[in-house]
Amino acid sequence: MELKVVNKEGKETGKKVTLSSEVFGIEPNEHVIWLDVKQYLANQRQGTHKAKERAEVSRTGKKLHRQKGTGGARHGSRRSPIFVGGGTIFGPRPRNYSFKLNKKVKALAKKSILSERAKEGKVIVVEDFALEAPKTKDYVSFLNSVGVNGKSIFVVDGNENNLYKSARNIPKTLVTEKNELSTYDLVNAENILISENALAHLESILK
Repeated sequence: MELKVVNKEGKETGKKVTLSSEVFGIEPNEHVIWLDVKQYLANQRQGTHKAKERAEVSRTGKKLHRQKGTGGARHGSRRSPIFVGGGTIFGPRPRNYSFKLNKKVKALAKKSILSERAKEGKVIVVEDFALEAPKTKDYVSFLNSVGVNGKSIFVVDGNENNLYKSARNIPKTLVTEKNELSTYDLVNAENILISENALAHLESILK
């Protein structure tokens, strides 16, 4: 697939790039995408949830009444889970929700999303540029110039602080470096903008 390269004003530069069929032309694997997104969300969980169990509740340990002769059930402590204020049975404990995915699986997930967006015509290659100062209106003007509506992600080559700061106040918009790109971010983006240098890097590591 061949795409025209546009500048930050949305005008054609006269340059064209050929997207790698190994990255932007594969058959999307929905299950692999689901796995990678599931891992991303699982890794965000702190897992610090905790409920007090019977041994941890601060209540009297005195026996409620004598063992026999009351006509009621036998009880030895107010800490019992059957009483209000007692311990929790099988309550949540701190745990680690993260799990491992192979690098090739994660790469396949990214390629699946990129291929899907390319097929929909939602991939735009942008000539490398930088902003002199962090200004939100400049980034909004850039998005309008390239004709992007809705959720978008801009994959850049290096540490573009001004671009990042200009975009962080805009809802449904993300600027990310090529090495920090995640399948979760790609799934959430309707439009994928990629700088020329970032495109070359992505194709080299995902092939």
